[in-house]
Amino acid sequence: MLRKPTLTIHKTINKHLKIISTNIAKPQFVSINGEQQRTGIFKKPTNQPIYLDKEEVKGDEISDRKVHGGIYKACYLFSADHYPYWENLYPHLDWHYGMLGENLTVEGLDETQLHVGDIYKIGKALIQVTQPREPCTTFAAKMGSTNILDQFVNHGRPGTYVRVLEPGNVSIGDTLELVEKAVNSISIADFFKLLFEREKNQEHLKCLVENEVIPLKKRVQLTRFIK
Repeated sequence: MLRKPTLTIHKTINKHLKIISTNIAKPQFVSINGEQQRTGIFKKPTNQPIYLDKEEVKGDEISDRKVHGGIYKACYLFSADHYPYWENLYPHLDWHYGMLGENLTVEGLDETQLHVGDIYKIGKALIQVTQPREPCTTFAAKMGSTNILDQFVNHGRPGTYVRVLEPGNVSIGDTLELVEKAVNSISIADFFKLLFEREKNQEHLKCLVENEVIPLKKRVQLTRFIK
C-alpha cells in the first residue's frame, strides 16, 4: 500500500504548471485494417471541472480497458506547449485542446522535469506520475496518418499518465503543486526514450523495474532487456 505523503506543497517550483483545458470524450469509431473500432481518443474541451477518480475520469469514454484507464492510467496529461509542433505538421486538422487524447492540457508541462513517482496536488485531487503515453494505431487512425507514430516517438514529448491517490475535481486555472519529489527515479522523457531505443540505458532499466509506481506487467517487459 502506497503511503500518503504529508501535504508540504512546493509552490515556487511548479508555479507555471497550469491547467488550461479539461477534456473528455464520447464514444466514436475509427477504421483500423478495415474494421470499425470504438475509441475514446476524440476528446474535446468541457469548460467544466472534471472528476479524477481512482481508475478513470468520470464521464470519459474508455473503450479498451486493457490499455487505457485503470489504477496506473487513470488520467492523461499533455503539454499545451507542444501543440504548435503538431499543428505545424498537420495544419489541415481542426485543432483544439484534447486533440492529442489528453484529459488535462497543461501549460508549462515538461517531461524532462516530471519524474516517475512524483506526487502533485491538482485542484481537489492528489496524483502521482506513472508512465509516458505510447502511440498506437488508434491514434494514427484518428489523426489520419501512420507517419505520426514515428513522429511522436522522435519528438520525445509524450505527456504522462498518472494514478489518482485522492480523487477530486480539477478545473481550468488549477495548478500542479509538487507535494513529494520522487527519489532514485528517472524522468518521463527518459522513460519514453528507453522504450524505443535499441541500446537501452541499463541504469534506467534497473531503476524502473524496481519501481512499484509502474505496473507489474510493464516492469516484467522491461526486465527482459537487462543484461
